[in-house]
Amino acid sequence: MTADSLSSPMGSVRLIGLPVVSDPRGDLTFVEGGNHVPFQIRRVYYLYNVPVDSERGGHAHRELEQVIFALSGSFRITVDDGRERREFWLRDPRTGLYINRMIWREMDAFSQGAVCMVLASQPYDEADYIRDYASFAEQTKY
Repeated sequence: MTADSLSSPMGSVRLIGLPVVSDPRGDLTFVEGGNHVPFQIRRVYYLYNVPVDSERGGHAHRELEQVIFALSGSFRITVDDGRERREFWLRDPRTGLYINRMIWREMDAFSQGAVCMVLASQPYDEADYIRDYASFAEQTKY
């Protein structure tokens, strides 16, 4: 990672691995706010029954931080800080993608039966959303 990427919001987008406890009965994964994710968890929501040709996201948050997981199936997340775009495929329920504030995100290529779980740092607040990319790009000029 370069010094430039650390000064950019994109430098904070990263994959987060969670612990797994395995025994003959199966696997158990757990997550603790402030320990496994860099914030206290204030909201949890999940997406399911998403048609395979659907797109989700298409916004950024002014203050909210999130970690996104594919609990079942897979999907692609494209993140953008106004200068750089990166793509991640989520398909392992033990690995989530941390997305800091002021990062545009788009989700697509959902597999049949995909389940997406999101851990959020704040309760829902419509005022925190930036839903227009041009407005987002204007706010993130370097």
